[in-house]
Amino acid sequence: MALATRTDQRPSMARTVWDSTVGKKTIMAASGLVMLLYLAAHMFGNLKIFFGPGTFNGYAHWLRTLGEPFLHYEWALWIIRVLLVASVVAHGVCAYQLSRRDLRARPVGYQHRRARASYATRTMRWGGVIIALFLVWHLLDLTTLTVNRNAEPGHPYQNVVATFHTWYGDVIYIVAMLALGLHIRHGFWSAAQTLGAGSATRDRALKATANGLALVLTAGFIAVPVGVMAGVVH
Repeated sequence: MALATRTDQRPSMARTVWDSTVGKKTIMAASGLVMLLYLAAHMFGNLKIFFGPGTFNGYAHWLRTLGEPFLHYEWALWIIRVLLVASVVAHGVCAYQLSRRDLRARPVGYQHRRARASYATRTMRWGGVIIALFLVWHLLDLTTLTVNRNAEPGHPYQNVVATFHTWYGDVIYIVAMLALGLHIRHGFWSAAQTLGAGSATRDRALKATANGLALVLTAGFIAVPVGVMAGVVH
């Protein structure tokens, strides 16, 4: 007599987390925090441009030698890039899937739209699209130097200045940073709720933190093109 084979194998824990709405929101929150930490470090690095080409180019070189001699040249930078790309992809995929799941759950729109909720949703959705498109531009501009007409390989300070000597470089960057600020403002609050940090007593502090982070990061990033336009960085 043949033994019956089991066909109802239980899904793995990772699969269960990925398939659940709570799991996707948790992945979005965790990946968002990884990106937030990167943005804070990236902003502080960008501000070194105000100390002149020697300091800024030295910082760019230091990033490539980070971890030596344990790590080879640029290994640490590539590890950071891979982690960041994984976070961006996970964040974007979960956001898209949650959006589709929400639409399937209510195929007929609400009779009375809640302006505040719809504003936050639209800001997160379109802000995410703008940021994703900007990332492609940013890589082509300052990493591959494909769209930077006056780029000089090996001269990061001069390449940043060249970018912001064009009107379209300024517009693209500033619009993207404003979208990023709004995304951080709503995203930090949402992540805090998902990870269980929200409560009646902490809500005001979390909102103030979200607003503060969004303001500081937006102002810090925008300071660079403004500095070039004002002639402070040249």
